[in-house]
Amino acid sequence: MPNPDTRSETGCCVGVDLGGTNIQSGVIDPKGRIVGRDKRKTDPDSGPEGVIDRMVASIDAACKEADVNPKQLSVVGIGAPGPVDEARGVVLEAVNLRWENLALGSILAKRLGVPVGLSNDANAGLIAEHRLGAARGTRHVLGVWVGTGVGGALVLNGALHTGAFHTAGEIGHVLTDPWSPPGSRSLEHACSRTAIVDRLLRLIRANHASSLEEISGGRLNKIKSRHLLEAYTSGDPLVVEVIDDAAYRLGVAIGGFVTMLSLECVVLGGGLTEAMGELLVATIRRGVVRTAFPEACRAVRVVESELGDDAGILGAALLAQDGLPGA
Repeated sequence: MPNPDTRSETGCCVGVDLGGTNIQSGVIDPKGRIVGRDKRKTDPDSGPEGVIDRMVASIDAACKEADVNPKQLSVVGIGAPGPVDEARGVVLEAVNLRWENLALGSILAKRLGVPVGLSNDANAGLIAEHRLGAARGTRHVLGVWVGTGVGGALVLNGALHTGAFHTAGEIGHVLTDPWSPPGSRSLEHACSRTAIVDRLLRLIRANHASSLEEISGGRLNKIKSRHLLEAYTSGDPLVVEVIDDAAYRLGVAIGGFVTMLSLECVVLGGGLTEAMGELLVATIRRGVVRTAFPEACRAVRVVESELGDDAGILGAALLAQDGLPGA
């Protein structure tokens, strides 16, 4: 978090990590501690209004737990999926929420009555890891978040790099197989938890044996990261093959970015990474080392997030604080 001396003038703030599956909110006190939390389902099918209602309810619940008046917050930081125009507070396109050009910043500021800073969720996660977590002390870092989708963010020369069109680091939307049918061409289509589950379901329904049906209690349409971990660690051959294939593919792609940008560190986070830890990270790392060029680039550190779920919350608050007058 920012320097405690400057924070003490603004009081508590809130960071919100808005994902395609969950909304996570945290109240952060002047010492940088998360003192109140809330987590609830995003429910993107409820549309923008429904999701925004749930965000406001989540912020209120976190503030209630922290015994903080929401109207007295110094700022609320939102990390939203997809490219974001931070200056205008607009989500340009959030694929997993089916949003386009949504002025989320101004809508929430009006609802909450406090300043709102909007950033991309992967950018928020990486800035927290860069200042507080696994990428401390580095200058050239790629963050990759594997969950509902595949998010990415870049720190270059020690500063967050978003590029001319606010898309820098968005590796999930990079096409890896442009001649495949629509819906199966990008890294996100191949390597996200959603893609892994979809592939497993198709194979199971084509009579490939798997323990997932038993592990999920027969609810194959409700497979979670914890189910994948249980099946993987029990040695389910189908689950091991599909997850290892996705992880290695992702690593191979990351290796290309390491070469192109001469990166010294890659931080891996997101729901699937948090659930599987080194089991997933090691396979991604093998793919990175396989493709990074030249030999010197293979010294890149490929590490798991240190902050876990808190990365998005803390990073959203950090970036919102950065945008306050006088910051």
